[in-house]
Amino acid sequence: MSARTLCIDGAWLPASDGGEFDVVNPATGKVFATASEASPADIDAAVDAARAALSGPWRGLSPAQRGEILWRAAELIDAHADELAELETRDVGQPIGVSRGVNIPAAAAHLRYFAGWPTKIAGSTNPVSLPGVLQYTRKQPVGVCALIIPWNFPFMTTVWKLAPALATGNAVVLKPAEQTPLSTVRLVELLAEAGVPDGVVNLVTGGARAGRLLAEHPRVDKISFTGSTEVGRSIVRASAGNLKRVTLELGGKSPSIVTANADLDLAVEGNLMGNVLNSGQVCAAYSRFYVHASVVEEFTRRLAEAAAGLRIGDGLDERTVLGPLNSAEQLARVQRYVQTARDEGATILSGGSRPGGALADGYFFEPTVVADVRDDMTIVREEIFGPVMPVMSYEGVDELVERANDTEYGLAAAVWTTDLNEAHELAARIDAGAVYVNMLPIPDPAAPWGGFKASGWGREMGAAALDEYLEEKGVWIGGLDL
Repeated sequence: MSARTLCIDGAWLPASDGGEFDVVNPATGKVFATASEASPADIDAAVDAARAALSGPWRGLSPAQRGEILWRAAELIDAHADELAELETRDVGQPIGVSRGVNIPAAAAHLRYFAGWPTKIAGSTNPVSLPGVLQYTRKQPVGVCALIIPWNFPFMTTVWKLAPALATGNAVVLKPAEQTPLSTVRLVELLAEAGVPDGVVNLVTGGARAGRLLAEHPRVDKISFTGSTEVGRSIVRASAGNLKRVTLELGGKSPSIVTANADLDLAVEGNLMGNVLNSGQVCAAYSRFYVHASVVEEFTRRLAEAAAGLRIGDGLDERTVLGPLNSAEQLARVQRYVQTARDEGATILSGGSRPGGALADGYFFEPTVVADVRDDMTIVREEIFGPVMPVMSYEGVDELVERANDTEYGLAAAVWTTDLNEAHELAARIDAGAVYVNMLPIPDPAAPWGGFKASGWGREMGAAALDEYLEEKGVWIGGLDL
């Protein structure tokens, strides 16, 4: 792919200063594309194009017409699903079954869900007590929204931000992660084909500088960011200049609780896949396991055996279950955490190293089950973002809840039990934005998604996402004979 990956006011351009960066296939460690590194002037131009689009043809479209565009975009994604899935797998490294079966169809589902909303966004009339006054509210777009996308599920994450932003009539500037820009480039092409007017969706590719410039930009009205908690804090600081609206979906350290009443077959399989999905590079991945003392030995043994049997390989191989980590930096991060676990006294039961042979050049790491783990260990306290599974035991519910909640994060949690009362009790007491019972951590367009504590601000998906992209205006009409 050539380095004309900026889309500003409908035109595909190289960076104005000629800046470029390489895109690497994580399965091979080799460069397979080049992208444009947006300059400060490019950022300004993209924001200005979005600002102008707010008063252009986009503003004149009816709610029904906006919905029709979103629906056409979903149909185009379906029509190009195989192409998009392969592109995402080459860029991210995730198995083609995940790209084709989860990532791309979920994006189309988000567009269809939000395509139904533009005709249903309404204000209200309020019974104020002032005589002769009619008071009503209008809901209108926030304005220019900068959507900053992570590298783990770039296509799906882009759409789950973009769909409500467009449904509510905003204009946007997209900034994908520098590791994985390519599927977003193709998405913007498809959006234009679906009928999105020029300037409504602008794309700037680049690294941290581009994200920082958008967060600081005085003509950007809102930031939606998905990524690490550390970077989320920097986004908040950068956005303070004009007090932007900010939505953050940040890190997680999801506890997965296996009770004495759990179906162990289901719990072993579910926890394994809830951890290694996308090589553990999922914010909601099950990443610290609390297992009742009566079943912890059997659970841990079976988990280690199952992890050792997973097929590791290039994501384009249909047989692959565990693809590579996304980058050399992420691989080094996971290796450091596993070595730290060893240094702190934990025992590696399976995995714990890189595979060799034909996979030696890629960023692969074996799924790793860790025993003899304490709550104060680094692998329990910090987000790893890799296929590492620390297992701990518990005795009583009160002790369990205290330990599960003893974290700065609160994005997701899991409970494995056949006792419905136990499921409801733990779901109520765990501090997390989403609690999954006997299932994988998979969101849905119709349900709100977001975290407690340092896992974020605001909600994405569902009706709650619309409020993140709308301003509510009060209108007061006096002098009426009511």
